[in-house]
Amino acid sequence: MAVHTILIDFTVTPLKVKSEWQKISSSVEKVLSGYLPDLTPLRKESIEDGQELKPLSTFTAKRDTYVIVRGFPNGLVTVNVEYFKREDEEPLLTFDDVKKIESSVSELIESSKSHKYPPIKRGRNIDRYFLTSDERILEYDIDKVIFEEKSPYQKVQIVHSKSLGNLLLLDELQNLAESDLIYTETLMQRGKINYENKEIVILGGGDGALLYELLKEKPKFVTMLELDPVVLRACKEHLRGCCGDCLDTMKGENYEIIVDDCIYSLDKMIAEGKKVDFVFGDLTDIPVATSPQGEAWDFIKLILNMSFKVLAPNGKYLTHGNGASSPESLKMFETVLSSLEVPVEFSTDHAFVPSFLEDWIFYQIWAKPQSK
Repeated sequence: MAVHTILIDFTVTPLKVKSEWQKISSSVEKVLSGYLPDLTPLRKESIEDGQELKPLSTFTAKRDTYVIVRGFPNGLVTVNVEYFKREDEEPLLTFDDVKKIESSVSELIESSKSHKYPPIKRGRNIDRYFLTSDERILEYDIDKVIFEEKSPYQKVQIVHSKSLGNLLLLDELQNLAESDLIYTETLMQRGKINYENKEIVILGGGDGALLYELLKEKPKFVTMLELDPVVLRACKEHLRGCCGDCLDTMKGENYEIIVDDCIYSLDKMIAEGKKVDFVFGDLTDIPVATSPQGEAWDFIKLILNMSFKVLAPNGKYLTHGNGASSPESLKMFETVLSSLEVPVEFSTDHAFVPSFLEDWIFYQIWAKPQSK
């Protein structure tokens, strides 16, 4: 069940909105009457706001349908249609119907420009709308929720997508899908970095995908530090297309999964003087913010400074950044890199990640060689 919201915009001259609102409203009513059974006017009025006239018309129809027609002083006319649709019902308005409505109304009111949008399905039992890194709306072909549990740290869900396979959501944000091998391979720079007989630490990585792929590279030992046992359990059961069988046991011949806050574990490693070849930051995304300040940025900076204390002199820190469509957040991350306790250099790589539906940036960071 869902409420379908259909949006159509028309551009006319400002004078039309001011002096011909009754004609505009009647034209919309005439066209919609051919598609919406028992369309009935509720209100037709103009609201005066200072020197501006803000006309408004509302209608109702069968199937809990409501129509709002608004006029804006700059010459914009909006038509919003909302109706209730059960799963077993046909759409009240198909997209082809909406195209015809747009064309007919546009002709009657002499619109110079018009635009229609596919119906937005609100209030469904299964959420299908998520965002890109720069907050554009994406609609996914999700057909069922496989796992859902609120942990002490976050809301953990695994949903099924017809095109992406099972998809892990954390606090209702896309995290990793079975189709996203390219994400893991770009993060680890497969084919560009040799991990054989190397010591590795993964910060986060609860989906198990990075651990699973790194173990194929014959490392000496991998330590994975994951805070949330609910993520581990959900992925072990329902995301095996990413993690294989590596989450079935917490300790193997050349790896160990430790359920703990990575800050405490890094503190312990620093105190013990432990050195490793690679640290992977598979934790929170780089924030989209106006400045590199705040709790999330403080956490990122803390993790980076601590990681370089456990990295060997020639070691590398590898992490994911953000979408290529969010260049400001990437610049802020690079500003943070320039202010670390250890001077660093970095390179970047990118890949189109299927479940993100956008190009994603990855960082490879190492300590700047000291001049002799």
